[in-house]
Amino acid sequence: MQQSGAAGGRGCALFPLLGVLFFQGVYIVLSLEIHADAHVRGYVGEKIKLKCTFKSTSDVTDKLTIDWTYRPPSSSRTVSIFHYQSFQYPTTAGTFRDRISWVGNVYKGDASISISNPTIKDNGTFSCAVKNPPDVHHNIPMTELTVTERGFGTMLSSVALLSILVFVPSAVVVALLLVRMGRKAAGLKKRSRSGYKKSSIEVSDDTDQEEEDACMARFCVHCAECLDSDYEETY
Repeated sequence: MQQSGAAGGRGCALFPLLGVLFFQGVYIVLSLEIHADAHVRGYVGEKIKLKCTFKSTSDVTDKLTIDWTYRPPSSSRTVSIFHYQSFQYPTTAGTFRDRISWVGNVYKGDASISISNPTIKDNGTFSCAVKNPPDVHHNIPMTELTVTERGFGTMLSSVALLSILVFVPSAVVVALLLVRMGRKAAGLKKRSRSGYKKSSIEVSDDTDQEEEDACMARFCVHCAECLDSDYEETY
């Protein structure tokens, strides 16, 4: 602990890269550092993970506690939504009831949780607090959650990806079919000019080739039908 001669005033500031807390003119070395994403974006109905990690100078024991709180955008009041001490204790009341799940691992320094079936009403500020006695001095990071509806642009990008996955293979098959048909037409034209007559074996081979070409053509039509049906289902 070191007294600050340059600060002059009273207050609190955090230097996360150094793991140092400046409080009332005194530098305090943090024995417990906590990190969380400053901003998290999610979509209505899709599970969201709120990540929180910590580093402690002491070994993890059954005295370690984790507390997650929530503050709505238009309020200064915070509510507890999750508590951990050897066991998981998600909230049993309020809007987050039965929607908070533990996805962390204290022995790996992970204190993360997830929110199921999020709605726009879940927007707000979440905080993650960890205590691992005797490590009690720590920062409390804040996470701003923004939940929105999936827009038309997102749906359009999904349709475009599906179209590419179906169209590209179909285009390759069509190109190969056209090349083979072109070569075959050129060969027939050359033979007709020279007065060449096919043997019975060649006639049989040509029949097999025609069946193969017809099969490839049906495959292309099937791919196109799949693309049309997927597009209609999406909309």
